[in-house]
Amino acid sequence: MTLTLADQIEDLLPQTQCSKCGYPACRPYAEAIADGSASYNQCPPGGQAGVQRLAGLLGKPVIPLNKAHGEERERPVAVIEEIYCIGCTLCIQACPVDAIMGAPKQMHTVIPELCTGCDLCVAPCPVDCISMHSVTPGQTGWDAWSQRQADQARRQFEFRRERLQREQLENEARLAAKAAAKLQALEAEPALSAEEIASKERKKAIIAAAIERARIKKLEAESGNKQP
Repeated sequence: MTLTLADQIEDLLPQTQCSKCGYPACRPYAEAIADGSASYNQCPPGGQAGVQRLAGLLGKPVIPLNKAHGEERERPVAVIEEIYCIGCTLCIQACPVDAIMGAPKQMHTVIPELCTGCDLCVAPCPVDCISMHSVTPGQTGWDAWSQRQADQARRQFEFRRERLQREQLENEARLAAKAAAKLQALEAEPALSAEEIASKERKKAIIAAAIERARIKKLEAESGNKQP
């Protein structure tokens, strides 16, 4: 399979999925670089070495890292002060690579081997019990990260995306089943007056529309999964 320019650019990004570049994940940033709408110096986790990697691929000069997107730094890992954790799950929802374990109203903990140091879990914490700790003293950018770690982070990100999509489809299927049961129950209800008949028809139309929306979403998701 021939790799597109966006594919090749994405392969050179650290896959921290931190959004510091101004895009929601590494792939959209790669696509923006490829189409010329973003510069190749907007990735703080990759640092100056990352700029050099991208410049070499693109055949462009090496330019300084754009510090408006953040400073190159030692790679951090999130640490939860578990005694203060209230189990709100907001950090779990924010983590792009499923590096945080926990359940509602239960203590959460970070899996350091999976954490990319993206910082995205820090701001949502309502009790300020998450901090970032350097694990690569004196090493920044690609000196603090490896291709193996980048590949793992990319797999974790894709796994999470697919899991969330699957859970959404399952939830929509449950809701569609409930709506279908409700529609069936409405069909069986007697309607004596014109007002009751009109009300019943309105309810049926609303439920039928909800079922159709769920069907279309399912088809769109299945179509998206089949794309190469």
